[in-house]
Amino acid sequence: MSNVSSIMNAKSTSEDINTGLDEGFRKDISKTLSETLSESYRLMVKSHIYHWNVVGPLFKPLHELTEEHYKDLFEAIDVIAERVRALGNVAPYNINNASTFAPEGKDVENLTAIDMVQDLIAEHEAIARKMRDAAETAGDNKDVVTEDLMTARLTFHEKAIWMLRATASE
Repeated sequence: MSNVSSIMNAKSTSEDINTGLDEGFRKDISKTLSETLSESYRLMVKSHIYHWNVVGPLFKPLHELTEEHYKDLFEAIDVIAERVRALGNVAPYNINNASTFAPEGKDVENLTAIDMVQDLIAEHEAIARKMRDAAETAGDNKDVVTEDLMTARLTFHEKAIWMLRATASE
């Protein structure tokens, strides 16, 4: 069997990866990325639900902004999952907790546009804090790819927070 054939037929394991990152770190950062992916998925679903259900004077700007956000989040989720795979780990595949993705508290039909904005801001801020920690950990471990990914996602979330606050300001 040629070297290429044996490589193609061999089952790859996380231990086989030799890109300069410690296996333990790759597992730990993959877990953090998987949590971030889950929280991003939740925010995407929530943004989409609010997109459909917002009413009142903020309808148009919030309807458009949440559409931009859920589309961006959908693409980001794929990128984060692919990073987990590149680190040699399995991307999340179990969504047993999907019922928690829906907005908490009041029923959506009882939420005002301001309630929705405040909820979205809190979600973006929580993810931003987690991503900032992940970026710092990645940088400390010379994982510049994950650090750059988290930095790019932080840029999105901080801009989203700013735009949501500006949309709801009086």
